[in-house]
Amino acid sequence: MGIEREKEKKIGIVIEALPNTLFRVELKDSKKVILGYLSGKMRLHRIRVLIGDTVEMEIDPYNEDKAKISKRM
Repeated sequence: MGIEREKEKKIGIVIEALPNTLFRVELKDSKKVILGYLSGKMRLHRIRVLIGDTVEMEIDPYNEDKAKISKRM
């Protein structure tokens, strides 16, 4: 087992819905646009994410352009 890095949590707004549960999300603090994908629990419970929703994401420490959407606010 390797060392697990701490995932950074950010808040953003969904600006575009893409196929296969991918979304373009604009971060609230930096206005940077990144690619977000739904977490397994959100897929399992069929939680809908629409354009304009505020979401909480866990940014991947290895690739700053991708994030897992973990919560819809």
